[in-house]
Amino acid sequence: MSKNFYITTPIYYPSAKPHMGHAYSSIVADFFARFKRINGFKVFFLTGTDEHGQKIQRAAEKNKKDPLEFCDEISKTFKDLSKTLNLSNSDFIRTTEIRHYKSVQHLWNILEKKGEIYLSNYAGWYSVSDEAFYLENEIQEKDGLKTSKLSGSPVEWVEEESYFFKLSKWQDKLLEFYEKNENFILPKSRRNEVISFVKSGLKDLSISRKSFSWGIQVPSNKNHVIYVWLDALVNYISALNYPNIEDKLYKNYWPADLHMIGKDILRFHAVYWPAFLLAAELPTPKRVYGHGWILSGDEKMSKSKGNILDPLEIIDQYGLDPLRYYLLKEVSFGNDGSISKDKLISCINSDLANNFGNLCQRVLAFTEKNLTLKVPEPDTFDKEDLNLLNIFSKEYNKLIDLIDNQNINLYMNFIVDQMFIANKYFNDQEPWNKKKDIKRLNTIIYISLELIRKISILLYPVIPNSSLKALSMFNIKEEDLNIDTIKNNNFLKPNLEINKIGILFNKIKTNND
Repeated sequence: MSKNFYITTPIYYPSAKPHMGHAYSSIVADFFARFKRINGFKVFFLTGTDEHGQKIQRAAEKNKKDPLEFCDEISKTFKDLSKTLNLSNSDFIRTTEIRHYKSVQHLWNILEKKGEIYLSNYAGWYSVSDEAFYLENEIQEKDGLKTSKLSGSPVEWVEEESYFFKLSKWQDKLLEFYEKNENFILPKSRRNEVISFVKSGLKDLSISRKSFSWGIQVPSNKNHVIYVWLDALVNYISALNYPNIEDKLYKNYWPADLHMIGKDILRFHAVYWPAFLLAAELPTPKRVYGHGWILSGDEKMSKSKGNILDPLEIIDQYGLDPLRYYLLKEVSFGNDGSISKDKLISCINSDLANNFGNLCQRVLAFTEKNLTLKVPEPDTFDKEDLNLLNIFSKEYNKLIDLIDNQNINLYMNFIVDQMFIANKYFNDQEPWNKKKDIKRLNTIIYISLELIRKISILLYPVIPNSSLKALSMFNIKEEDLNIDTIKNNNFLKPNLEINKIGILFNKIKTNND
């Protein structure tokens, strides 16, 4: 089995500053990337910005700036966000880079040479906001305004000369592809949506525009720029130095293991993208996962609705790891998730401050006071001890499988359960009453320390900074992390000096306090 893993976020459209939805996609992708690394995989993790199209051109004009100058400024906010979110991405790609231009134009030439592209005229509904064309049955009218039923974005009638990709030709082959690769689209509900859409009949896809100039030129016709989705989707291989298919990056990491995207761009990734690749006789990605939206109340966050939650403000107020933990635990992955500051505070206090943080502080304080901050030598483990420790090895394969199938919530549930059980064990065993039975006291503390170690490793993909701080008690560094070690019940060596770490999570005061 290959020990390489390639994961991508959607490349974000920098027409405005990033919001919580962008942060969520990136945090989720980072979670999987970090987990795979501690599971022994070499991971290539890509994120970036999609910088062409009419929407960008209009936004630049509105701000009285050159499109590239505008993109440079906005793209930097997304790159800075990656650092603020502590993403472990391997690369940050921009579609305005030369390497991307070369990849897109090469793919265009292949498709054109294979007879998959033709020149004709387009007439239909187009959303500048979505950079998408819509059929008549996908349009609704409300208060005199025509919008997309899918996104709610305004549409306008467009008539112009355009190049078309023979998407209709690939309808049956796509359905055959979905049947052979039943886990290509997850969750299952999204797969059903896509299959239903394809079965309803595919029309040839407009893949160029003449009405604006901000984009990659069609190689054979300088009057046209390549439609943003044929342009944007290619980033996943341009970052691997395509068209050089002998390049080490391309050979090691394509096809991608996981495209992590929002459900609103599922069609482009699950229909158009595999069709382009199949037509070009290139390998298709292994999986596309369309997660839900992050909602503010009952609505999707958007600039036009004025309901944006700024991740930078949340991080500044409550911290990065608490936000990561909250989003990964409380949002039902694959579904829409409504978030609020009240829920965030409750989650921080109950799970992080009162549960895991409290466990670390109590065990550490007791060890400092009674065992001179050294790992004690345990006596024989009793049945309860072994049950607590062995649950990690017993559930090990299941945990791996959960992540391989993008089941974040059950993974998080397991961690929360173990944090609670570890706290209960420490309470119930009452080591402060065992000072006359030093062997039993040592065993209780040893097991408590081992539980902290095991839980901290599982928490690493979720809250990397806090996890590493907890593990620094045992001089365990990031480069040493390996999830296999959670199966070891005697990892910590007796007499190992334990480092003091301070408070992991501060409890946030509420009006009820």
